[in-house]
Amino acid sequence: MVWPASGRYRMDVAPAGLGFVHDLLNTIPAGRPRTRDLLAEVADAQPWLDEALAVWAAETGRQQPEVTLTERDLDQVRTLRDELKGLLTGVESAHELSSATLRLDASGTVVIEPRGGGGRLVSSLVLVEMLTAQQADTWRRLKVCRNPRCQVAFYDRSRNNSGVWHATKVCGNLENLRAHRARVKASDR
Repeated sequence: MVWPASGRYRMDVAPAGLGFVHDLLNTIPAGRPRTRDLLAEVADAQPWLDEALAVWAAETGRQQPEVTLTERDLDQVRTLRDELKGLLTGVESAHELSSATLRLDASGTVVIEPRGGGGRLVSSLVLVEMLTAQQADTWRRLKVCRNPRCQVAFYDRSRNNSGVWHATKVCGNLENLRAHRARVKASDR
């Protein structure tokens, strides 16, 4: 299965449930040519969410939650996406997004589960996956492309976690060329 939003950019997606957070970030309009915002309207957001939750369920082995978005829920999901992007780019810190439930499973292990409905359930699911990724030390690898014209989220698979472009051939070369031209122009003065 392919993550619906990130699949538009033909990239490797973050592993396991973190892929859901990654895909949410990539619902933005980005790339060349500019893709549409998958959270612009409920008619676009609901199919994205249904497909993303199906992939999430397949990746995590958990049951796919049923979520029906309203216009109010969609506003909450858009805000969540913006806060996550701000968190990854250092622009702003996230506010309280939602809550989750802790419970004991049959083996006595504490399990964290998303709770709520609509946009609150999506926010809760994102928080659960962020916590899981932080515990696995994979959260730091989820980044936003430094090309200001792009802003696609990517999972940095480099050995030393030093990636800054979602695709070096697409964004890195353009930005490096711009920087080189600016340096040449500045040295000619």
